[in-house]
Amino acid sequence: MKTIHIGILGLGVVGTGVADLLTRKSRLLASRTGAHLNLKTIADLDIDTDRGIDLSTPALVTDAMAVLTDPDIDVVVELIGGHTPARQFIMTALENGKHVVTANKALLAACGGELVETARKNRVDLMFEASCGGCMPIIKTLRESLVANDINSMSAILNGTCNYILSRISKDGSTFEEALKTAQELGFAEAEPSLDIDGHDTAHKLAILNALAHGMEINLSDIHVEGIRDITPMDIEFAKSFGYTIKLLAIGKRHKDHVEARVHPTMIDNTNPLSHVDHSMNAIAIDADATGKTMLYGHGAGMMPTASAVLSDIADIARNIIAGSTGRVPILGYPQENIRHIPILSMNELMTRYYLRFEAQDHPGVLSRIAGILGENKISISSVQQQGRNASGTVPVVMITHVAKEEWIQRALGRITETDCVIKRPMVIRIEDEEAQ
Repeated sequence: MKTIHIGILGLGVVGTGVADLLTRKSRLLASRTGAHLNLKTIADLDIDTDRGIDLSTPALVTDAMAVLTDPDIDVVVELIGGHTPARQFIMTALENGKHVVTANKALLAACGGELVETARKNRVDLMFEASCGGCMPIIKTLRESLVANDINSMSAILNGTCNYILSRISKDGSTFEEALKTAQELGFAEAEPSLDIDGHDTAHKLAILNALAHGMEINLSDIHVEGIRDITPMDIEFAKSFGYTIKLLAIGKRHKDHVEARVHPTMIDNTNPLSHVDHSMNAIAIDADATGKTMLYGHGAGMMPTASAVLSDIADIARNIIAGSTGRVPILGYPQENIRHIPILSMNELMTRYYLRFEAQDHPGVLSRIAGILGENKISISSVQQQGRNASGTVPVVMITHVAKEEWIQRALGRITETDCVIKRPMVIRIEDEEAQ
């Protein structure tokens, strides 16, 4: 039986899980791959802390170059994260003819094109199933399972921190701050959570998924990104009254000559399966022309779910090595010469429905004035709800629009904010339902 030697960079939560599976499941992995997957070396700055697993077999080193330059190591697993020094480590591994497995979505979203080209030139594999959706096989699904499909759209919950916070606000009326604190105490949120709650982690994943779905260059910079900081229990209660749930969605839609790519809080109908994905779970709904609608659901993070995804990549590489077919499946699902620049739709051109919440002055004629400005900008109202007066003397007023253009909405809200009808800029949440399709 062939032995394939593996080196790990980073012995954090996921690195520990990968090391555990490689050693504890060695017989199962050998029976399924036809190779002995030998964890030869682990590099981490801290090799003294007890990780709670048996690390007596692999060499533990503090110098990553001991992994990157070892001629016996076939596969390097990068689990450091971030840009520096992860980018240089991956480049060095690829240039030394080593296959690479990574979970580093931020690096792939920023430098993926460069890494893919380096892997291709050196005839090695670069795999990243764990970068998007934890244990859900999103990458393999788009790259291989749906190969005969044009992908019409993807809607996904890809950040467990945000989903947990929104679920807590919805279930027990917690404020954003209270829900975030609980998420941090339970380990669902980082001490500095901006990357998650401001939507950037989700945008990294969407940039990767768009490339795989449409054969386009990885494009992070043109994705519209909004986070969940401003979502209040009031907005969630209003959403419920209209039959909606608020989720932070990554939305990708293919049109004839462009792609929609946006991340923002979204109202979805309670009949949508994504509306029932709660707590820290992730899910992606894919609409393709041959299969119709499919959905993946699972843990988007955590030691073992993410480690399982990493092991799926290691197993694929092992099988390729045994078959002598490295590079059989293109890294981004399309041969390099077929990857094209496809523009991302300007947010101003988006056509959808909107939830608008105003803190309106309790004066006669205010509602008609707001509605008049919306009408002057070609925005028609589907429904209106109004609550009792706040302690501040204002009245919360919510309007749901018919399909309108983002540019019209922003122009109208700018004008409304300049009047004495409202005390601050209105809350805007986009709606995804059948009318908005």
